[in-house]
Amino acid sequence: MVENDALTATRDGYDAAAVAYAQLFNSLDDRPLDSAILAAFAGFVRMSGDTRVADLGCGPGYITALLHELGLAAVGVDLSPAMITLARQTYPDLRFDVGSMAALDIADGTLGGVVSRWSVIHTPPHEVPAILDEFHRVLAPGGHLLIGFSASDDPSHPTQIFDHSVAPAYRWWPDHLAALLRKAGLAEVGRMVREPQPEDKRQFQEVQLIARKA
Repeated sequence: MVENDALTATRDGYDAAAVAYAQLFNSLDDRPLDSAILAAFAGFVRMSGDTRVADLGCGPGYITALLHELGLAAVGVDLSPAMITLARQTYPDLRFDVGSMAALDIADGTLGGVVSRWSVIHTPPHEVPAILDEFHRVLAPGGHLLIGFSASDDPSHPTQIFDHSVAPAYRWWPDHLAALLRKAGLAEVGRMVREPQPEDKRQFQEVQLIARKA
């Protein structure tokens, strides 16, 4: 299980920041690469024949809503009750649940897809393999995972803590995280790397990997 203090810090931090966060992050209109990787992920999921998807760390719900628009039966899950309240208010026709990635209330092998965009970054690195095992557990054979994170800039230090405004967070060397995915039974099928832009607050590469359960 993920350490309780990390879970508490993450939940409390996002509860406190929920309203401001929802005002800042509510669409992908200015992030066409993110839109493209989500569309690719949705295409893989639809090809598998099972469109049930969980958006883990869904925040205020706009990615869950986009997945729904892309033809997926998406539900949102977040550790923060305040975030879930906002998501339910904004998208009353969609389902949103309070929950932890460390112990999902989802039956084994029942999802065609899992999305984890910048949510695993708050998990202490030594606990991440257990989270990836949980993703593998809930995915059906042939199901796909989309995972997003900020990249470490030193392969000799595959995880690096950084100053996140909400809760302690970690950057990952992409190949190191891909190796952990393989150990969890999730084979990478593609990745997108977004280079930092001048207007970005943090000058980190952003990486999103798509992996498939055998």
